[in-house]
Amino acid sequence: MTAKLITSTMLIGVLLLPVGGYAADADTDRSSPKTFVKDSVITAKIKAEMAKDKHVSAMNIKVDTDGKGVVTLTGKAKSREEADKAVSIARSVKGVTSVENHIQVAAGG
Repeated sequence: MTAKLITSTMLIGVLLLPVGGYAADADTDRSSPKTFVKDSVITAKIKAEMAKDKHVSAMNIKVDTDGKGVVTLTGKAKSREEADKAVSIARSVKGVTSVENHIQVAAGG
């Protein structure tokens, strides 16, 4: 029984090793855990404001904040007005130094 438990535990550990490596590489541009948390707070505030706004789809617009407060918006908007509103919301959040708008506007929007 003990040998089976040890073998199972080792197998799970080996299978999860690539996941841990990916997670470690995902944010290599973050200089410290404190900076990463600050960036995550900025991102969360922007997403929360987008979710409150009836004219912006928080589900279709991705928000990423780097260590210097630069926010990058990507994804798709139904109209130019929606994309502009998303940029406006991002700029209004404390801690944001600039906003890079890479939102694609749907054809005819």
